[in-house]
Amino acid sequence: MQATLATSANALSALASLYGGHHLYVVGDATAARARSLGFRAVTSAAGDAAALSLLVARACRPEEGPLLLAAGARQGGRLAEALRAEGFAVLRRSVYAARPMARLPAAARSSLAERRVVAALFFSAGAAETFVRLVGAAGLVAALAPLAAVAIGPAAASILRPLPFRCVRVALEPTEEAVLAMLE
Repeated sequence: MQATLATSANALSALASLYGGHHLYVVGDATAARARSLGFRAVTSAAGDAAALSLLVARACRPEEGPLLLAAGARQGGRLAEALRAEGFAVLRRSVYAARPMARLPAAARSSLAERRVVAALFFSAGAAETFVRLVGAAGLVAALAPLAAVAIGPAAASILRPLPFRCVRVALEPTEEAVLAMLE
């Protein structure tokens, strides 16, 4: 194995004991910090999103030096694997965790939206945005979104949210938690 890739801190605990000695490439700085705290010795952050990670790995690694292990959530990492394969890399994509979408909005969220006690909604992935759109529609609360600002971690999440009647949909300047939270100021 030439290197290990992780698109989320959620994948790291599954990797630490077996791959802590391999070079680890991760999407962002928060994931890199978490990896180091788990004992990974050689960690490089793309300081961005999956596209940035793809570019970083394509520059830093060579297809002829062996396969890449991509640890991701179930149904995640497909585009990253495809992009690297297009560059000639052998990519072994493995699901090491699964995020399961909620079946319905929690009662507290429903009442907070209905009673207009929410001023902003934060979306840290396109998957979270898709789930929210489905759940808020099923709860009959789409109209309650009109006074809210939506803040998305990236353009993919924002494009999913734009059809909803949010007061505005903002995209973080960088795909990081810190950048999303900075949009609230």
